[in-house]
Amino acid sequence: MPALIAPSILSADFGNLERDFDMINQSQADWFHVDIMDGVFVPNISFGFPVVKALQKVAKKHMDVHLMIVDPDRYIADFAKAGAQTLTVHYEACTHLHRSLQAIKAQGMKAGIALNPHTPVSVLEDIISDADLVCLMSVNPGFGGQAFIERTYEKVRALKRLITESGSSALIEIDGGVTLDNASLLHEAGADVLVAGNTVFGSSDPIQTIAELKSRTQ
Repeated sequence: MPALIAPSILSADFGNLERDFDMINQSQADWFHVDIMDGVFVPNISFGFPVVKALQKVAKKHMDVHLMIVDPDRYIADFAKAGAQTLTVHYEACTHLHRSLQAIKAQGMKAGIALNPHTPVSVLEDIISDADLVCLMSVNPGFGGQAFIERTYEKVRALKRLITESGSSALIEIDGGVTLDNASLLHEAGADVLVAGNTVFGSSDPIQTIAELKSRTQ
């Protein structure tokens, strides 16, 4: 089964968001990936509820929202109202991760856990059965356009083993540095969802690039 392709709107043209949203709708992309950054948990600030709500009005694809913020529990209900369908919180930002995942599910969303590059997948042993998705950061979070961390392949394989052994149905998502060159390798290692930012929006033909990403994970 081919990977799900999730263009990251962090790399879109903020002066032409409606155009770029429409492009994703017309393409073979499966999800919209929306990064929310607070300038505290990561050294950058992105967009908030107004952009998510605007996207909700036009998006014809699944809305995958990734919170790179401190104390994400405060905003779970707000992101549900704004239209998030999968809501991912960072392991490193949650004091009571089980409670956070249950709160996300109580709002009718799929619950995801994100891990920074330095965090081993072993920390998920006691919580993996409660997650619908695990997002492995393959760059240091905060900025687009960074180089892919090669150690990610082994991390994907380790996570896949953990998911299989625990009987979990969690999807593995890769966020950062996904390109036409590594898409097939990531999928072969066990990745189910590929987040692509600069690869898509830096392309002269984003729709064709999305189609190529899809075809390379057949």
